[in-house]
Amino acid sequence: MNEPTAIPPPRLLDTIKGPADVKALAPAQLPVLAQEIRDELIAVTSRNGGHIGPNLGVVELTIALHRVFSTPEDQFVFDVAHQGYVHKLLTGRGGEFFRKLRQTGGASGFLYRPESPHDAFGAGHAGTALSAALGMATGRDLRGSHEHVVAICGDAAFTCGITLEALNNVVSSTKRLIVILNDNEWSIAKNVGAIARYLNRISTNPTYNKLHHNVEAFFTSFPTGAEMNRVYHKWKRETKDFFVESSLFEKFGLRYLGPVDGHNLDALVKNLEFAKHCDVPVLIHVLTKKGKGLEVALHSPEKFHGASPYDPATGENKKAAPGTPPNYQDVFGQALVRFARADQRIVGITGAMPSGTGLSHLAAALPGQFFDVGIAEEHAVLFAAGLATKGLKPVCAIYSTFLQRAYDQIIHDVALQNLPVTFCLDRAGLSANDGPTHHGLFDLSYLRCVPNATVMQPKDEDELVDMLHTSLQLGSPAFVRYPRGAGTGARLKDQPATLPVGHAEVLREGSNLMIWALGPMVQAALQLADRLKAEENLSVGVVNARFVKPLDRTLLLSHAACIPLLVTMEDHVVTGGFGSAVLEALHEADCPVTVERIGWPDKFVEHGSSVEILRAAYGLAPDDIYRRVLARWRNLRAEQVPADV
Repeated sequence: MNEPTAIPPPRLLDTIKGPADVKALAPAQLPVLAQEIRDELIAVTSRNGGHIGPNLGVVELTIALHRVFSTPEDQFVFDVAHQGYVHKLLTGRGGEFFRKLRQTGGASGFLYRPESPHDAFGAGHAGTALSAALGMATGRDLRGSHEHVVAICGDAAFTCGITLEALNNVVSSTKRLIVILNDNEWSIAKNVGAIARYLNRISTNPTYNKLHHNVEAFFTSFPTGAEMNRVYHKWKRETKDFFVESSLFEKFGLRYLGPVDGHNLDALVKNLEFAKHCDVPVLIHVLTKKGKGLEVALHSPEKFHGASPYDPATGENKKAAPGTPPNYQDVFGQALVRFARADQRIVGITGAMPSGTGLSHLAAALPGQFFDVGIAEEHAVLFAAGLATKGLKPVCAIYSTFLQRAYDQIIHDVALQNLPVTFCLDRAGLSANDGPTHHGLFDLSYLRCVPNATVMQPKDEDELVDMLHTSLQLGSPAFVRYPRGAGTGARLKDQPATLPVGHAEVLREGSNLMIWALGPMVQAALQLADRLKAEENLSVGVVNARFVKPLDRTLLLSHAACIPLLVTMEDHVVTGGFGSAVLEALHEADCPVTVERIGWPDKFVEHGSSVEILRAAYGLAPDDIYRRVLARWRNLRAEQVPADV
């Protein structure tokens, strides 16, 4: 007779329904919980993709934060929120909801205020935590409440100008703020610049560390409370840094604690308890290992910062289907190498995204013509402007959503001076799994109004190379936007073409409708035209618009003069986008043709499992567009046919 199968005991993680459950655990249980969290992170991200490396590095730190503080009353502000998954698991968002991470109906890959009261501040771009936390702490003081505000900032956040601006304002704004500096030496790529070198010097200086740890050990041996802090503050003031040199942060008025082993729960809890009772702003410098617990992530931290689905044992990504075309970013990167070899004036600039933008190809082939400025998009653009004044041809490769951060520099420093800087905007359109902070849906709106700017989008990867080549010849600001992921499979010409600026390309003539499409919507327009011909016997033309600014007004007005219905299609919000440019041109020419604009609505689009699912949710699936255009055509015809008398 078979013995009954023993039911394994539940995981500790499955018993965690909120922070109170974390506090209730015995200290000896915490390492078990940490391991279960790492197992869950690896299991979920290996299926769904996600920011695995940063989260593996903050497991103990996040557990310690929830042991010492009480959210949502106390508030955590995570910079970027690349490291927010552990926080989600400890605040009631585990189970099936977390297992659908970055998928439709599952947890967001970032902190998101509508998702949970434990998410005190949303984030998706780097460098925001310290300013936001300082505002929250100051608001608390003005309101007279007493909750704690904790900013959790990666070391790369301190390469952002906005973080340094906030640091300069801390002591003049509040006396109670806790800043965690999570130092793992990486942003997405390896950190660069003087701040990174300074933090490395602190964390590796044995004399500095020994003295600081001895001092901290002495003072943290006291019971927590006002007396301990009074004695420590008096000691620091009266020794005037004779024994322990002040850190940069102490010169800004923050009490510096650390470096602390970010994987030692006991040390983390003691330092957080100490900071909790301080009467001055405190910065705790925590050293963590990005990817801890996953061997392949430790060896490849850049790859596993934000990974596609992968095999946890080998680190290999799930292979694309045979014959999948190369990604747009790689087509761009390889073309730039080719052009830069032929012209040493061409240089590439990225803001900590060499692999994501494709500039890793240039970094490997021509390192002297490659610059990674860290997470500092404003500096990247202004740096490019300076290079351009010296006769160079800078190419700034920045995701569409991140270029928003440098808008003043685009207008004031590049366009106003009409400098020849080329901007390559990857991730234009949806970044489906990442959600609203990463969708590139607004760049046409914010660029169309900038004088001297040429704005374009290719229909395929061959035209992308043509546009890059054309931009480098212009001698003025140029912007090329293109989507995330694989191209169409178009064959690249041996030699790129110089495109006539402001001229669209007629792909198919028509007499009933004319579809003006942009970028990836060109293929959708051709399919729509085929279907309208096959099912309704309509003659439908298709134009590859190519240029949003300057728009091909001559061709547009010629179509408006003889075609009853124009349709615009764009992978962008309709508000202020390509369709708006068409309407403006027609209005200025006093041309009253009917226009149907197809694009994303005036909303922030959530994350989802795929672009196709999100398109369907917003009425942009092929069937939806077909019905919409056909209905507009039928209504137009009905208006033009007089009723029987």
